[in-house]
Amino acid sequence: MKAAQQPPAVDPEPGWSQALADGAPGTALEHIEYARSGTIPWADAHRWAAAMTRRPVTALPDDGLFRGAPAVAFVLNTAQNPSYARALAALDPHVDQVTRTRLEGAHARIDAGLLPELREWDLVSGLTGLGAYQLARHGDTDLLRDVLAYLVRLTDPVTVDGEVLPGWWCANGPVDLPSRHWPGGHANLGLAHGISGPLALLSTVMRHGIRMPGQADTIAWICTWLDRHRQGAGARAWWPGMLSRAEWQAGAVSQRGPQRPSWCYGTPGQARAQQLAGLALDDTDRQQLAEDALAGCVSDPAQLFDLTDATLCHGWAGLLLTTWRAAADARDDRLARQLPRLRALMDRYLHGGGQPEAAGLLEGTAGLRLAQHTTTVTTPPASRWDACLLLAG
Repeated sequence: MKAAQQPPAVDPEPGWSQALADGAPGTALEHIEYARSGTIPWADAHRWAAAMTRRPVTALPDDGLFRGAPAVAFVLNTAQNPSYARALAALDPHVDQVTRTRLEGAHARIDAGLLPELREWDLVSGLTGLGAYQLARHGDTDLLRDVLAYLVRLTDPVTVDGEVLPGWWCANGPVDLPSRHWPGGHANLGLAHGISGPLALLSTVMRHGIRMPGQADTIAWICTWLDRHRQGAGARAWWPGMLSRAEWQAGAVSQRGPQRPSWCYGTPGQARAQQLAGLALDDTDRQQLAEDALAGCVSDPAQLFDLTDATLCHGWAGLLLTTWRAAADARDDRLARQLPRLRALMDRYLHGGGQPEAAGLLEGTAGLRLAQHTTTVTTPPASRWDACLLLAG
């Protein structure tokens, strides 16, 4: 049994208690998954749930899945424990209001013909993440369908200075701020902050039997758009993490090879999103393309060499978990056969001093341990904790 980790007596920094990426909610998520699987007593999970709610939970107009009320509510909901029913009932209207407020702002921005910021629509900070929360918490509701309708609208092309751009084109740089290094902005293709996030959500809800006008066409359109920027084919296929305005105008990718094989930006996250699209549309060719790309990625020593940490966001844990989820849905056993090798390589990296220093979910020990715990069995976690990563399908 894992030794219980105690929450600090005082919040280390402002916002720590409500930050899913690097605060108490990530560690609470870890303990809830352990408690649900019988690894630790529920009392240990309750202490971390209390740490999340020690201070008043915020519901700010720009909160997303990884911060504030949505983050706390997502974690409590994974427990499916009656102890948290009252807290969830109190949080529900606030999360719903945040979502409605953000939808109103997003539609107003589209009506004005302006380009979005990543934080409007991405998984970590935007409406894709809030949609993932609504699905996990409530299933098929009018508010979830409103989010899906917005994501369908997000893909409509927009004309800027006479040039037609994808509707999700961001005028900022990759950190979502104006940058002289990204004149004209960029298109993000990743799962965490790019169009693979909406693709994964639209596909996941369809797999849950939730269908909207334009949803299937939008899934197919995003896949076609990704095809235009795919480099290589078969086991050598990969997608850039981002496209500059110059690359868009030239119709050519300047990136020389695949970026590190991460959940957030790399081939694993992008391939999982397209695999989910293939499954949702019953498009075996799309599914095969995605699985070929991921199989090639995880068997390529050059790509694996680019992993420089063990974390969930952009390291070994994210690669292992993404491959494990994809293997469970795959058409053959190629990905499943790679899992023991990936675990061994990650263990070797950890034994060599690669343990994360932080305790958080995305870049810390909580995410690493959750990935290790989850991928040692063949059944998916009952908590579906990785729905916040859009991997659960």
